[in-house]
Amino acid sequence: MYSEAKKQVIQKRNLVTAIPGPKSAELIKRRGEAVSASLGTAFPVFIDHAQGAIIVDVDGNSILDLGAGIAVLNVGHSQNRVADRVKTQIDAFSHTCFMVVPYTGYVEVCEALNRLTPGTHKKKSALFNSGAEAIENAVKIARKFTKRSAVVVFEHGYHGRTNLTMAMTAKNMPYKDGFGPFAPEVYRMPMAYPYRCDACTKPCESAVLSMVIHKIEKEIGASNVACIVIEPILGEGGFVVPCKGFLPGLAKFCKDNGIVFVADEVQTGFARTGDMFACEDESVIPDLIVTAKGIAAGMPLAGVTGRAEIMDSIHLSGLGGTYGGNPVACAAALGAIEVIEQDNLVARAKKIGEIMHHELTAMMKKYSIIGEVRGRGAMQAIELVKPGTNEPNPEALTAAIKYCTSKGVLILSAGTYANVIRLLPPLVIEEDLLRDGLSVLDEALASIK
Repeated sequence: MYSEAKKQVIQKRNLVTAIPGPKSAELIKRRGEAVSASLGTAFPVFIDHAQGAIIVDVDGNSILDLGAGIAVLNVGHSQNRVADRVKTQIDAFSHTCFMVVPYTGYVEVCEALNRLTPGTHKKKSALFNSGAEAIENAVKIARKFTKRSAVVVFEHGYHGRTNLTMAMTAKNMPYKDGFGPFAPEVYRMPMAYPYRCDACTKPCESAVLSMVIHKIEKEIGASNVACIVIEPILGEGGFVVPCKGFLPGLAKFCKDNGIVFVADEVQTGFARTGDMFACEDESVIPDLIVTAKGIAAGMPLAGVTGRAEIMDSIHLSGLGGTYGGNPVACAAALGAIEVIEQDNLVARAKKIGEIMHHELTAMMKKYSIIGEVRGRGAMQAIELVKPGTNEPNPEALTAAIKYCTSKGVLILSAGTYANVIRLLPPLVIEEDLLRDGLSVLDEALASIK
């Protein structure tokens, strides 16, 4: 197999230069001359190779990756079973366009999605290139099926950077500012954000949920709503976990009013939260579920999976795209799904979550700048605030990231208020390595004055 000759990367953090090293620094200069300044960089190095949870940069530094390419590399960097399938596929052929000459990989990925996603009803799938593209198509499908136009989304939600998904995304900077006008018929509702929601002192059934339903009925008209689109745990919004009862209540409202319930599981899917999909936590069965990121271990692939009658309501050739469900990406997805199932990464995500939650909770007891620890499974976050208040503390976030970067630990930011540290380690990370990264985060928080 191809993987037999691959050099193994020691799963240990180790710095041989300052961050960035001289080779990365030179490449950063080249980037500045050649690449649009609009593209940011979370970690100031250039990668040479990677494996598992370790990135080796061009200067030879071994960096601990607690971001996994934003929840993409659930099976880790350079997973052998993924790489073998990709290399075998590209040797066979790289492209035909599924709508021109079909291939089995596309069908196999759809079969896997139909099997793995929640619900025992008859399902069908269609494949695309990115989460945003899949969300756009989910909305198209819902509108066509219901013959309605309105789309309901939520505060703090993120769904992409295309015109329609920018309209659906809540946060202005950096995602929307100056890019309008946006697509019409998108309506934003209050979100059950327990840490920042006074209403959440009551059951959601009588508070935020009731407010949302009231606004939909009175301001839009339930009969005009094609779909409600929501992340089961809000990703870019700061890993906001809705109150228990909120998602099931929304799903019931949709069912009662002929509205398509769309679960955006782009960041939460494929074992990330300790279930294969986050909506399983409350036994929510979406009409449509959108997947991307963790589906294909770094290759561009996304899917919309849903009730067969909804998916089949689209006219012939109404869905598709030149590269959607590319055979190489499909091969990667089949390898990633194999690893997730055979290595029981759902259980590993739960264990990782237990470790992170325990350690982060201990940090919260020590540092008054931590307002809340939240998340599920291997998707955990801390919200940083001014001591003694719940006022966002973006300065603390910047300082923590700077410290972790200097020590060779990659962590990511999030949150509407730019004050949330989010942790998304590969699900194959070794426990000692995870604890090492968390100890550096502890040091970072301790250093903030």
